[in-house]
Amino acid sequence: MKPATIEASYLIETPLEPAAVAAIMAGEQSSGTFVRVAGETDELRRRAAAQVLSVEELEPAAAPSLSSAWLERQRAQGPWRRAKVRIAFPAVNIGANLPTLAATVAGNLYDLGEVTGLKLLGVDFPQDYRMRFELPALGIEGTRERLNVHGRPFFGTIIKPNVGMSADQIADLVALLCEAGVDFIKDDEICADPDHAPLHLRVSAVMAKVRAYRDRTGRDVMVAFNITDETDAMRRHAELVEREGGSCVMVSLNWCGLSGVQTLRRATPLALHGHRNGYGAFGRHPALGIGFDAYQALYRLAGVDHMHVHGIGGKFSDAAEEVEAAARRCLKPLAADAPDASDAVLPVFSSGQWSGTLPRTWEAVGAADFMFLAGGGILAHPDGPAAGVASLRQAWEAVAEGRDLAAAAATRPELAAALSFFGR
Repeated sequence: MKPATIEASYLIETPLEPAAVAAIMAGEQSSGTFVRVAGETDELRRRAAAQVLSVEELEPAAAPSLSSAWLERQRAQGPWRRAKVRIAFPAVNIGANLPTLAATVAGNLYDLGEVTGLKLLGVDFPQDYRMRFELPALGIEGTRERLNVHGRPFFGTIIKPNVGMSADQIADLVALLCEAGVDFIKDDEICADPDHAPLHLRVSAVMAKVRAYRDRTGRDVMVAFNITDETDAMRRHAELVEREGGSCVMVSLNWCGLSGVQTLRRATPLALHGHRNGYGAFGRHPALGIGFDAYQALYRLAGVDHMHVHGIGGKFSDAAEEVEAAARRCLKPLAADAPDASDAVLPVFSSGQWSGTLPRTWEAVGAADFMFLAGGGILAHPDGPAAGVASLRQAWEAVAEGRDLAAAAATRPELAAALSFFGR
């Protein structure tokens, strides 16, 4: 990879020659348009034009994924050729400007008439370009130090019911969960600043319980308050959480956007818990949108500390292999020439998780550096939340010992109850 370029990889679908379409993409997103314009000198093109690095043709599609009025006007017919394309964009065209980086590697490409499918698969850049952007404030090691959790995954849960409780009711639940032994508690993505539990009241009530528990036991619990809002409000919310002794805030990445998350990162030392709700609209279609590898690169440049990757064997549509790849990518450095993985972010597994899904999760990650969030897996345990947390700890003990959960459950009643109840 050239030091002064950002390389983007795509899947394209078109009835035209893929190499010609790749050239159109490179021109559209750098110095060119559909015709040569005044001032577009050869020297300017050498300095600012994007370059097609490779075109790898794949098996064609049986039918077009999307319609195109432009192709219809050309009376274009199949076959609907698919190809992987890699394009290098000069970094000097973009600078340290995250929204413009996104506009360059994606932007109008989705609207090109020549394509019936286009998906941004990955975005790669050198370490010197990566270092022009934000790093995680805590990241994996900082989160471990804050919570004094070492040698195992983080076990956490989500406030349930999602909405409807008052600030005091939520605080009482948090107190119960602290006593149950969780490491981490987060708001649901749809509970930010509701009328029935305004954020300023919720933060105050919850942190009073967390501080009391911390002072009494010496053990800290991280609470990710959902501060998703417009940018100025998010900064005020983060300041409140910090004043109350909190360590983490949560944002809905897709709805706050790259600029909002980056501004928040620059305004607070708290951990940013990145929730990717709505990502399916960007990544679920195989021939349209943004793949997770590209998605995580952009939001890691914005400075998040934790990144949701969904869960294995959970309630969402992701295949286990997709979740595994997402988690492993979070643990790698962003730049291929980075000296280490100090900018790694903590992958967060969520959605239908319980002690029975932990072994496959461990297998997927290959390390203990992950967060395992169990909502129902803790709160709906037949013997109560404390037993739910105990069942997760016991499942981890079995995994670490290389034992089958069913065998380990013979001497671990909380795990046995979880296997019986959730395993149905």
